[in-house]
Amino acid sequence: MAERRSTGKAGRGAAEAAEGRGGSAAPASGVPARLAVRKTYKLYVGGAFPRSESGRSYPVTSSSGEHLANASLASRKDARDAVTAARKAFGGWSSRTAYNRGQVLYRVAEVLEGRREQFAAQAAAAQGLSRADADRVVSAAVDRWVYYAGWTDKFAQVLGGANPVAGPFYNHSAPEPTGVVAVFAPQDAPLLGLTSVIAPVVATGNTAVVVASETAPLAAVDLAEVLATSDLPGGVVNLLTGRVGEIGPHLASHADVNALDLAGSGELAVEFERAAATTLTRVLRPRPAPGGGEDAWLDPDPGTSRMTPFLETKTVWHPVGV
Repeated sequence: MAERRSTGKAGRGAAEAAEGRGGSAAPASGVPARLAVRKTYKLYVGGAFPRSESGRSYPVTSSSGEHLANASLASRKDARDAVTAARKAFGGWSSRTAYNRGQVLYRVAEVLEGRREQFAAQAAAAQGLSRADADRVVSAAVDRWVYYAGWTDKFAQVLGGANPVAGPFYNHSAPEPTGVVAVFAPQDAPLLGLTSVIAPVVATGNTAVVVASETAPLAAVDLAEVLATSDLPGGVVNLLTGRVGEIGPHLASHADVNALDLAGSGELAVEFERAAATTLTRVLRPRPAPGGGEDAWLDPDPGTSRMTPFLETKTVWHPVGV
C-alpha cells in the first residue's frame, strides 16, 4: 500500500508539472489525458466581453518573465465603443437612488470575496507577491468596495448643504455626477489600485471607461467578470486592455468624455492633459505615492479625495417670505 501511495503522488506531481508547462497532463491509471483549458482574455464593453475589433492581442508575462496569457489589444474603435456604452448607461445609473448604488457596490464586494482564492493566486503569480501579501491585497480590494458602498448615500450631505445669503432666499447646493470618466488605472497596482480608482467614480453616479494596467491586465479582466456577475448595469464600467500610448490620446480628446483620471498615465500625463484642454475636460492629475505598487493604495481611509473631482455642484435659489 505504501508503494502505491508513493506512485500516486509522483503521478500527480508529473501531471501538475505538465499542466504548468502548458501541455496535457500525463494520464493516471485509467484516466484519459486532458488538454489544459486556456482562458481567452477579452475586453469588457457595455456589459459584454467582445474581442478587439482589430483582432490583435499581446503577450502578458509574470514578474519572472513566464508567459501567462494573451490579452486583447484595444484599438481606437474599441475606445469609441466604450465611450458610447458609458454615455448610454449614464442616465440610468446616475438617476438611481444613492441607497441602491450602495447596494450594488456592496454586491461587487460580496462576489469578489467569493473569488478571493482566484485573485490571490493570480496576484502571487503575476506580480511575484508572497501568498500572504497577495491575500492582504485582495482583502484590501474587497474592503475598498465596501468603503465606497458606504459613501454613496453620505457624500451629498458632506459636500452639499444650505448656504447663507443676504436676502429673502433659500440657497442650496448639491453635488451631481459629472458624466463619463476615462480612467487610466495604476500600472503597478493592477487590483487594489484599479479598485481604488474605479469605485469612487461609480459610487458618485458616474460611468467609466478604464484602461487597465498595460503590463498586468489580467486582474482587471477578472474584476470585469466580477462586475458582470454582480448587479452593476452593463456600460457603467467599460474596461480596455492594451497600450496606454495608443488608446489614451483618443480618450483624452474625446468630446463625450467629461473627466480624466490620469493615475496610471505615467509620462504621458502632460500630453493627455493638453489633449483634454481642447474639449475643456476635467482632469485629475497623477499623485505620486511613496513606495509604489499595491502598498501605495493600502490606506484604509482614503476619504473623499477621489470622489470630489468627478462631481459638479448644482446650486438652487428659492424665494422665501415673498
